[in-house]
Formats: sequence, C-alpha cells, structure tokens
Amino acid sequence: MTETLVRLARSNDAAAILQLIKELAAFEHLSDEVRATEADILRDGFGASPRFECLIAERHGKAIGFALFFHSYSTFEGRAGLYLEDLFVLEDARGIGVGRKLMCELAKLALERNCARLELSVLHWNPARTFYDQLGFMQQEDWLPYRVNGDSLKSLAEAF
Repeated sequence: MTETLVRLARSNDAAAILQLIKELAAFEHLSDEVRATEADILRDGFGASPRFECLIAERHGKAIGFALFFHSYSTFEGRAGLYLEDLFVLEDARGIGVGRKLMCELAKLALERNCARLELSVLHWNPARTFYDQLGFMQQEDWLPYRVNGDSLKSLAEAF
C-alpha cells in the first residue's frame, strides 16, 4: 500500500488546491458559489502577505485531499489559534486515514506554533461531524456563527 504524504502546499499546488475546492463545493451542493481562481490562490496563499496556508495530502504525486487554514487570535488566551476553513478528501481516497492524517499534521502545526486552539465550522448535515467528534472536537453550542457579506457588507461599510 502506498503511503499518503502530507506536506505544506507550495505555489505550484495552486491549480490542485482550486480543483479540491471545487470538489468540496460539489460535495456541499455549492458549486455555483465558487468564485476563487488560481490567481486568487497564488496571491492569497503564496504572495507577499499570505492570508492562508494549506496542507496537501498526496499519493503517487496526485493531490487527494487538503486542509486550508489560517491563524486566528484569542483575546482571552492572549495567543494565536488555527482556524481550519476547509478539509476535504476525494471520495475514492476516503476511509484510509487521509483526513485523520491531515488533522494530525494540523494539530502538530498548532502545537509547534504555540496556538491555544484549533477551530472549525461544519455544516449541520455533514457526516464528517462524527469524524470531528472522534478526534476530540466539541461542538460549541453557545456560539452561533454570524456573517455579513455582499450588499449587506457594503451597506454596513457605508453606514457612517
């Protein structure tokens, strides 16, 4: 059996990262919402001021999964955290530990960087919730996600 390699993404992984994002969107029935381009991935992940980092899981030199993350900050802890924006493994690579390996590597990075926590959000219907429970994540029932975007974001910016 071929070993799965997990490594930090490089700029030449931008096309593979975008493809995995598209695969994730299809899984979530949100394909029409992907606006990201390879240029966006290159600029924001590998440019002068990176806004995210990414772990790539690969077999036989092919990307089969990814974990895209960035630093957050806890004012109460007085330390950074890691926020996992997306975790995805191709369907034909599921069930062999790829997701677990990505999460373990992300946890190692969090500890190496003295992060206070590792956080993520998951859709209520996603069967991966069981996976996160098994890894020791706890649902934060007291914290509700809020978002402002699009026209509402523009209106808020122009309010005063």
